[in-house]
Amino acid sequence: MITIHTVPQAFTPAQCDMLIGYTKSADAADAKLVNRSANHNIRRSELVWVDEIAEAEWVMTHLIDVVRQANRDVYNFDLTDFSESAQIARYGAERQGHFDWHSDIGEGQFARKRKLTVVVQLSDPAQYTGGTLEVMASNATTLGQKERGTAIVFPSYLLHRVTPVETGERFSLTVWAHGPAFR
Repeated sequence: MITIHTVPQAFTPAQCDMLIGYTKSADAADAKLVNRSANHNIRRSELVWVDEIAEAEWVMTHLIDVVRQANRDVYNFDLTDFSESAQIARYGAERQGHFDWHSDIGEGQFARKRKLTVVVQLSDPAQYTGGTLEVMASNATTLGQKERGTAIVFPSYLLHRVTPVETGERFSLTVWAHGPAFR
């Protein structure tokens, strides 16, 4: 059975506040798809890459620890590296921010080696409506936990989406662990 692993309190509220603050003070870019194209019918959000934020050096070390433990406890995938920077996404109600059904594995140099996806809920769920992470692990959809600081870990080949944000704004942190491509 495919498991979606939840890590409660992977980040503290203070850490979530710092990451949101970094994002609000950075130059966010319009989010693209794996093939670097923009399609607002599929994805409508803004991104900040963590490696472009000088004060956020600590984030990758923290995420690596979360992934290491989740992989040891649940997946036992052959992981070799983190070839891509983590990203912080903002989904705003003013644009009905969303990301339609997709998997994180693609044809790109790094996307084809993605093994685990980690999504950390940064926003207080009382600050927005909609914006639910849904993961299709089998014939049923699993809803990602909305508790602030929670990390949701799942195999990158699973279909998932973020439903449109109806009010407020949702911030999330995403990273991928890489390894030999699935066969």
